Amino acid sequence: MGDGGLGRVGALQPGGEERLTVVTSILACVRRPDPSSPFRAAPSARTASSVLCAALAALAALSVLGCRPTVRDAPALRAAAPRLVELTITAAPAQVALRPGTLTRVYAYNGTVPGPTLELREGDSVVVHFRNALPDPSTIHWHGLSLPFVADGSPFHPVAPGGSHDYVFRVRPGTAGTYWYHPHPDHSTGPQVAMGLYGAVVVRAPDDPLPRTLRERLLVLSDTRLTADGVIDLPDHDTPRGQLDAENGREGDLLLVNGATMPTLDIRSGEVQRWRVINASAARVYRLALPGHRFLHVGSDGGLFEHPREVDDLVLGVGERAELLVRGTGAAGTREVLRTLAYDRYIPQTRPADWDVPRDLLTLAYASAPPVVPPALPTVLRVVTPLDTADATATRTMVLTQHLINGKSMDMARVDVSTRLGATEIWEVENLVGMDHPFHLHGFRFQVLDRNGVPEPYRSWKDVVNVPKHETARFIVHYDGFPGKWMYHCHILDHEDHGMMGVLEVDP
Repeated sequence: MGDGGLGRVGALQPGGEERLTVVTSILACVRRPDPSSPFRAAPSARTASSVLCAALAALAALSVLGCRPTVRDAPALRAAAPRLVELTITAAPAQVALRPGTLTRVYAYNGTVPGPTLELREGDSVVVHFRNALPDPSTIHWHGLSLPFVADGSPFHPVAPGGSHDYVFRVRPGTAGTYWYHPHPDHSTGPQVAMGLYGAVVVRAPDDPLPRTLRERLLVLSDTRLTADGVIDLPDHDTPRGQLDAENGREGDLLLVNGATMPTLDIRSGEVQRWRVINASAARVYRLALPGHRFLHVGSDGGLFEHPREVDDLVLGVGERAELLVRGTGAAGTREVLRTLAYDRYIPQTRPADWDVPRDLLTLAYASAPPVVPPALPTVLRVVTPLDTADATATRTMVLTQHLINGKSMDMARVDVSTRLGATEIWEVENLVGMDHPFHLHGFRFQVLDRNGVPEPYRSWKDVVNVPKHETARFIVHYDGFPGKWMYHCHILDHEDHGMMGVLEVDP
């Protein structure tokens, strides 16, 4: 399994108390320091004593890498100055126990599934040295982050087997939130993610409004399918199972949270926890519910909302993220199970027979300790400045059919949409078929305006919008990042690999 931990890598700040750490939140054991670990701080002006402190902290940090994960706490990060963050991520074959008692050959980032979690701050400068030790071309796409075109990890910049590439970018102010990374090679994203290549990114703000006392949980949701002998099931496209995967998107019967089956989270009565949830599945939509509890939905793809939303359950489309506050309203010593409830995203002809059967994800176990006093929670989280529709200079229509956008299959040599940096546009995404399509835009975040003409009830920053069958969603986007060629596509990975993708070119 993977450490999946919240890896924090920091350079010392002159005169400050910043320390080099690689803190993991999803570990259950400790082993000896590994001097080959990729995590290191970039050099800066330091005194001899600060170098010694950094070295000691590095050794302590390295000692927690590489263990079997469970779900543990992510400590709150106090506001601090930006850093230079430098690390190496290697994609290579490995063996992990996805199913208890059976080792499975996977592809893994730094030997773990999920890969190591990067915890960054707004303003950090980041250098990721990517090494491709796979037998096929690959990339790392930094899903949802605003960064230069050459750092996006799209199909335009494949890294050959045995090759390497440096992803260099700066974490932009105002982008605190929960993101993730995964490969994005042309026509083979789905198989590489299915083999285990995905990981989380947490970006923190210096002025996070939520109490620092809240324990954090990072939940990376995925699913897979194994053969009887523990091999990842990736059928040929010309087989019935392969054709069904191409139609529906690949779903598996083994549901994982941080690479583990049915982990247990602890909570105390009265406690409030902050859950960061990522849907890293290839096609599965999760409808999350916790019996006896209501969620406070406080954020989505691009970070916090303006105000919390109280919900009984939450639909999380492919590639989407959510931030939830979970309040410990249960009695001491009791247990509840987080489930994904029935959600019909399928066309009737290929809908699985068990689509409406709830599935268990994890156990929430209440400690026997006395209840704690719940913390005061803010009713205002941050300002999400609306993008003005009066500023839009164009409206784009994206018509989604099976494996096609606007009647076209992906062509790397073709530009489908051209615009200029600084422009504001409205995109109307119309789904004509009887299956949900999650629509993802690279490079730029957007705000959903309405769905089927009904205004979105709250404002948020998004990079994926799930468009249900026979429905339409409109969003507004301001091209305030970087020029280049950017992908937009259905995030059902089999659909993306089969050509349900286009190219947006943003000129300077």
